[in-house]
Amino acid sequence: MSQTFLGAVDQGTTSTRFIVFDSEGNLVASSQIEFTQHFPHSGWVEHDAEEIYQSVLKCMSSPSVTAYPIKAIGITNQRETAVAWSSATGKPLYRAIVWQDTRTIDIVRQYTDKAVFQHVTGLPVANYFSALKFKWMLDHVPAVQEAARDGSLRLGTIDSWLIYKLTGGKRHVTDVSNASRTLLMDIHTLRWSQSMCAEFGINMEWLPEIIPSCYDLGSVEDGPMAATMIGGCIGDQQGSLIGQRCFHPGQAKNTYGTGCFILLNTGPRAPISRHGLITTVAFQVGQTTCYAMEGSIAIAGAGVRWLKDGLGIIQSSAEIGKSKTIASPNQH
Repeated sequence: MSQTFLGAVDQGTTSTRFIVFDSEGNLVASSQIEFTQHFPHSGWVEHDAEEIYQSVLKCMSSPSVTAYPIKAIGITNQRETAVAWSSATGKPLYRAIVWQDTRTIDIVRQYTDKAVFQHVTGLPVANYFSALKFKWMLDHVPAVQEAARDGSLRLGTIDSWLIYKLTGGKRHVTDVSNASRTLLMDIHTLRWSQSMCAEFGINMEWLPEIIPSCYDLGSVEDGPMAATMIGGCIGDQQGSLIGQRCFHPGQAKNTYGTGCFILLNTGPRAPISRHGLITTVAFQVGQTTCYAMEGSIAIAGAGVRWLKDGLGIIQSSAEIGKSKTIASPNQH
């Protein structure tokens, strides 16, 4: 009997990977590509969405990956990063605004009660979430405004963009875990909230269809994996909750990457925190929805990268762990 292999697109904040697993979950092959980080102004962080898509195609075309007959692929992605593109051309209308970006601080300051929408979305009003990034593009980018007028505007997070491109524009979808990070989804109904979309001036026709995390999303349109089924997508931190096998309420994981994120499985309950945590969808399989509470720190590995690439005081990330220097309280 021939062995079954599955593929995973891991689209992160600084790099893209494609990983091949065998039927027992063992990693058998992978390919990874870093892509450009854009910092046009202080506090602004942008990615070229087309470059991200091309990085996915390159990883999927790697000889180490194509050596295996892959039955289906899934997608996990950096969350909240906002993409606007045209359905007429299939091209981005502006660089993707990354989850770390803080340009929307003036919009956030308009809301004196940051928890005003938390009972609907599970989220506070913060720079972090996609709705504010979409609103900024609608307010400031002429190409986005024109697409909104002519009906060709499409908005989404990175998962939506990649699925749209991989399926040749046939599917405009997002899963519940990614939708729950936009500040636009009702955390209880798992549908776009009409009131939240109206609050930020977003037409629901521009947004992707919300689907379960495990779902037939169609097939890859062309390339070395043409006709391969896309079997689901999930936000990266929720994906790591599953990867750590936190399937039951009370189980938690903490992961360190560009940022640092702890998620606690709360099962079918979506509790609202009084202590600064956010409520999010962990995953949905069929009609079963699992929620989580999350604590997020934006800068973890990104700080190490800044020490290396920004300040140049270390040559490699490994030097952080080897450092034995302790600053004296009397040092200035």
